Amino acid sequence: MGSQPFPGKLRLGVNIDHVATIRNARGGDHPDPARAARIVAQAGGDGITIHLREDRRHIRDDDLARIREISELPLNLEMAATGEMLEIALRHGPHAACIVPERREERTTEGGLDAAGQHNMLQPVVSRLLDAGIRVSLFIAPDPRQIEAAMRLNAPVVEFHTGEYAHAEGDARAVELKRLGDMAALAARNGIEPHAGHGLTYENVQPIAAIPQLTELNIGHYLVGEAVFVGLEEAVRRMRDLMDAAR
Repeated sequence: MGSQPFPGKLRLGVNIDHVATIRNARGGDHPDPARAARIVAQAGGDGITIHLREDRRHIRDDDLARIREISELPLNLEMAATGEMLEIALRHGPHAACIVPERREERTTEGGLDAAGQHNMLQPVVSRLLDAGIRVSLFIAPDPRQIEAAMRLNAPVVEFHTGEYAHAEGDARAVELKRLGDMAALAARNGIEPHAGHGLTYENVQPIAAIPQLTELNIGHYLVGEAVFVGLEEAVRRMRDLMDAAR
């Protein structure tokens, strides 16, 4: 792949999974993730991200169908590379599918996908999604071996797991930030669109947002948590303003 230019605006994808987590704590229909998707659009978000897990612990199948139908924004479906999830993605046709690792016992996605070690398993999933016109992203650690694997899989997008950066302090955080910047540049040089996400907050987002090659950040848990205090629209607007100021 050759190098390609990427647009200057940094897109904000808002993960609304944990609106569904709150709903599921009591059952019923409130709060409604589809309503959250509408508010994100009003607040300046650029996309909706949802993760349909095997155990349906937050987003459910009917949420996917309703959000896909009513959302004004592109829908990014996070999914494990399983036959069930592939068929669901092909049936609903989201704008994008981000392939993530998934273990039933984890609280949240704990690390990047081993695209290098799972090439043969991933190849048919990636190919079928691409053939259906769905933009494929691989959620990976910022590592050259994983970027090389994404190239072999013909994935047009990678999303870097920023958890190590988010949890690091002092000099260690600076090291992680440099690694993310270097890997975003490497991906871009090879024609892959780099995104990032996981553990990003008002306090740590701007150094990530300032990485010029990044084109999209996906942020969820923190924004839903802030929404408890200030409302979802205000939470998304503030994150949007911080990201824009960093650019």
